[in-house]
Amino acid sequence: MIILETPRLLLRHLVPGDLEALYALYRDPDIRRYFPDGTRTLDETREELNWFLNGHRRQPELGLWATIERSSDAFLGRCGLLPWEIDGRLEVELAFLITKARWREGFASEAARAIVEHARTVLRLQRLICLITPGNAASVGVAEKVGMSFEREQEDEFGLCHIYALALVTPES
Repeated sequence: MIILETPRLLLRHLVPGDLEALYALYRDPDIRRYFPDGTRTLDETREELNWFLNGHRRQPELGLWATIERSSDAFLGRCGLLPWEIDGRLEVELAFLITKARWREGFASEAARAIVEHARTVLRLQRLICLITPGNAASVGVAEKVGMSFEREQEDEFGLCHIYALALVTPES
């Protein structure tokens, strides 16, 4: 199921056939450098893929979505919206991950802008966050391009992260 389209990208639900492409991303230490849980095994990747086949289990309108280049049909990564509870508050994280071979081509920013607009106009969310490991300048750049700003540091079981946030103004019904 297609979630969003941009001039260069198609974001759709993940499908079982995405396993190998997703695993190629998740086993790469450069791509997973700023993920607190590091690289993933094939079984761990399969488990996550199965979790997100139809959106997030508790909130199916959210989840991680295959990010496909429209011109080539290439699997570029996975982007989406993830629900979290942080300090007793329900939050929705804007998440993005693009294959290393296509870094610096603007795909993460393009996907992020479309997801922010989807969150604002379709899902009518009030706020989005990004959870960014300190030192991840590329993710900070994407967060700032979509209007997010540094809010605070957060310590959890994985260590320190920076929370970037954006208040969304929803249109009147």
